[in-house]
Amino acid sequence: MLKKKKVAIIGTVGLPANYGGFETMVKYLTEQKNKEFDFTVFCQKTPRNQQLKEYNGSKLKYLPFMANGWQSIIYDIVAMTISWFKYDTLVILGTPGCIILPFLRVLKKTKTIINFGGLEWGRDKWSYLGKKYLKFTERIALKNASIIVADNQFFYDYIKEEYGLFSELIEYGGDHVKSLPKTRDLIEKYPFLEDKYDLSVSRAQIDNNLHVVLEAYSRIPQRNLVLISNYNLFEYGRKLKDKYKNFPNIFMQDAVYEIAELDVIRSNAQVYIHSHSFCGTAPSLVEAMNLGLPIISFDTETNHYTTEGKAQYFKDEIRLTEILRQLNDEKIKMNSIAMIEIAKRRYTWGRISTLYSSVINNK
Repeated sequence: MLKKKKVAIIGTVGLPANYGGFETMVKYLTEQKNKEFDFTVFCQKTPRNQQLKEYNGSKLKYLPFMANGWQSIIYDIVAMTISWFKYDTLVILGTPGCIILPFLRVLKKTKTIINFGGLEWGRDKWSYLGKKYLKFTERIALKNASIIVADNQFFYDYIKEEYGLFSELIEYGGDHVKSLPKTRDLIEKYPFLEDKYDLSVSRAQIDNNLHVVLEAYSRIPQRNLVLISNYNLFEYGRKLKDKYKNFPNIFMQDAVYEIAELDVIRSNAQVYIHSHSFCGTAPSLVEAMNLGLPIISFDTETNHYTTEGKAQYFKDEIRLTEILRQLNDEKIKMNSIAMIEIAKRRYTWGRISTLYSSVINNK
């Protein structure tokens, strides 16, 4: 019997996964490929009485740092350093901690698979120095990776044009979502379920364009909008909540972390509004597509690639308002059919896990 390759997964909050694209990917990769590989997943600081030794047949290793904020850099650097001499392959999700790689590679040429993660340095939320650091670590990561993974064709092209490097295109799965019916208990908890509604789910940050979506629906009182976000964590979100709280057709729902409840809300929506402008292949978008929801998406190259140009697209509230006013049953049906066909062909965890398995095995 062949000895399984030892693979360390670095750069996520850890397992079990509650939310997040990388975390969900790690959940299904370890679930589907633990018989093929000996996985160790690094996990962020967690109270001792909540720590697990294993999950999905994979070992869990906890570090005394958080996986988000400034501590995430230390978290990743420590995980890479610990793993460098002990594992056959490192799967590194994101680039901010990769500043250590040139030094480690002097000591040993460990195989590193780096998921590029996206143009994080371009987000408005970072300071000038923050952007410079993220751009620098992007370059360091890509120049020192054994294999680069891009989650969207736009990023694949960017890496080739910017650095002259080839990458592997591996997106995200979304077929873990379930189409669930409304229940009386959930209607009482979320009264908007009683009526027809459109849905959008985003973090409350400006490049997710919540303000555009809210402004459009404020002009169309005949259509209900449910916009789920972590409003209270950001000044941007709090201001939007205050501005649009009195519109009877707009329901500004705080983040829903119970997956079964979120699936009920998603699967009973009429239309899904994807407003992200700075993501690659967005997990929330491919999940909506797997549910067969008609997609109206923010007009970016990444979103066009994800939906193969078959959704409807907007750049501002004027165009979104026009699209919503022109919707009819036939347009909704055709959009839905196209989205689910793409999702079942491209965005399944079986396919994504197999692609990761291939790059881990690739010498």
